[in-house]
Amino acid sequence: MNAISETDLILNADGSIYHLNLLPGDVADTVITVGDQDRVAEVSKHFDRIELKKGKREFITHTGYIGQTRITVISTGIGTDNIDIVLNELDALVNIDFGTRTINQKLRSLNVIRVGTSGAIQADIDIDTVLVSTAAFGLDPLMHYYQHEITAEEQALLEHFKQALPAHYTLQPYIASASKNLLDKLADGFAQGITITAPGFYAPQGRQVRAVSATPQMMSIIQQFGYQQQRITNLEMETAGIYGLSHALGHQAISFNAILANRATHQFSKQPQTVMENCIKQVLELITSKL
Repeated sequence: MNAISETDLILNADGSIYHLNLLPGDVADTVITVGDQDRVAEVSKHFDRIELKKGKREFITHTGYIGQTRITVISTGIGTDNIDIVLNELDALVNIDFGTRTINQKLRSLNVIRVGTSGAIQADIDIDTVLVSTAAFGLDPLMHYYQHEITAEEQALLEHFKQALPAHYTLQPYIASASKNLLDKLADGFAQGITITAPGFYAPQGRQVRAVSATPQMMSIIQQFGYQQQRITNLEMETAGIYGLSHALGHQAISFNAILANRATHQFSKQPQTVMENCIKQVLELITSKL
């Protein structure tokens, strides 16, 4: 087996992976991703003990235990460009021998659990609740750079979404789905739906401030979209990349969305920190009881 080159897999002088600054062995089988680096400590404060704290740039990592369950929580920053870094480097840490720069014969599959904020687009989805993404349409380009197999059902759903877009919109969406295994284990009792992963916060999510949007109908299109009793429920900026790369690399992924805003009713949460704290507690309880 050919060794992976020093420019394809970059290691720091201490042998840690380039961006995350982590060593093999630092990563638990269950990885919680959060966007905000300050939120890492809001998760790890619930650990019974923390065995490591490391960081570089916006990528902060804590690994520790709740009871006998080992958990890693890592900040990704905002957007799928950072997801590309985080998912590839997490995979390298658990599936590549850094000494020989070769892929391990026995591959390890991580449970990747996003805990993040989101805005609902349907009026009947209440703010201050938690929603699970069954699948995500990516409006960013990330998964067009990777071989990414999808099912016939996913292909049909994606084609119907593409057909709903005006011909002059130069968008090339992709689709990626949550792990069925994690949905079955962790998603019971939560609202569920299709997520839009946008490549920005303002015009890409239908906001108008000063710069004029080139896709002014987007919010209406995604609110009205439906196919075989499936609908788009919310907007955020990472889930499609997490789902797509996790699938491509053989990992399991699920995204929990704390709904802080409702774009249809123009409401924003009065207690965003409490909502996120409750979401974190729910997810940690599920991890320790179901995984």
